[in-house]
Amino acid sequence: MVTGLVSNQWGDSFLPGSAGDAQLFHADASDRIFVCPPQAGQGYIQKILLEDDLNIIIHDFTFNQKVVRDVKRRSKHLRFEFQIAGAYAGYSTFTPYFGLKHFEIAPAQKRSFEIEIIFQKPALTKHFQAFIERLSPQVYGDAKSVLQSIYRHQGGGSMATMDEMLNQVFRGESGSRPDEAFEHVLDDESYSAVISLIQAARHPITPAMEQVIGQILSCPYRGVIRRAYLKGKALELVSLYFETMVQPHSRKIDLHCIHQAAAILRKQLANPPTVEALVRQVGTNRLYLNQGFHQVYGTTPYGYLRDCRLWQAHRLLLTADLSVSEVATAVGYTCRSHFATAFRQRVGVNPKSFQMAAWQHNS
Repeated sequence: MVTGLVSNQWGDSFLPGSAGDAQLFHADASDRIFVCPPQAGQGYIQKILLEDDLNIIIHDFTFNQKVVRDVKRRSKHLRFEFQIAGAYAGYSTFTPYFGLKHFEIAPAQKRSFEIEIIFQKPALTKHFQAFIERLSPQVYGDAKSVLQSIYRHQGGGSMATMDEMLNQVFRGESGSRPDEAFEHVLDDESYSAVISLIQAARHPITPAMEQVIGQILSCPYRGVIRRAYLKGKALELVSLYFETMVQPHSRKIDLHCIHQAAAILRKQLANPPTVEALVRQVGTNRLYLNQGFHQVYGTTPYGYLRDCRLWQAHRLLLTADLSVSEVATAVGYTCRSHFATAFRQRVGVNPKSFQMAAWQHNS
């Protein structure tokens, strides 16, 4: 069963709570606390206000049933996420929010526990630039492609520098309709670039990050000293995230070769080359390709292909007037049941339930 829930703000899924709640690691009267209603699950969301453009949000909750979260347009911001428990436990990631609608399904009986560092204007442009400057040249091109699509969608011209695009994309309110989702704004090529960016933004949580996360959760201070301490730890955690983006790989690999192979797989989801054909196209060998994918993406070429197929299926189920079987075929699955199993393992519900929930909330 999927429980429908329309949420216009991140806290609407919860009830207002108290800073004295015993389940919190620590809290201050200035924090915004939201608790999960007993009939819906258990846990909380804690928003720690540090500065006008910087906040920490601690999520720690478990829903009793799957919950559809249809988040309407919100303010533009950047989010650095450090997941302690959940679908990507042990990983950190970076996500920019461009003021567009967001749709997702939260799983049932699975704990979601993470720390988020949130940057808003004016700091978000600086930190977005810091992120893209650390990308490889190939992935930098993907980031530029995505920004160009959003920039043009918001009324920008065909020619603009990266700074000009960033300034418009993050300036003021969104030029999109309140019901317009990210998946609707991008064309196929730009959405393929998003998949590349998602992979490039995900990095394992390092021991140094774990130490800072522990310090944030066990903060012993209160009031002004607490805010100053947590601000320092938040910026330290973001700095450690950026360090993971430029860490040398355990053995020298040709990044261009690996990124080229990944681009081929993203563009040929329905009819991908065999591994043997892929290594010939990029001029390497099977062992080197597998090792390179593990170091860059944390998975095999086939695992990367599966991830890309499921991301594209997610988009098609949200935006296209296609049956589940047609979506499965479009992303390269010859067997609908195999597609449904893979999608359910990743998203938490079968593709038909996901599609029906999306259509219900879009109607």
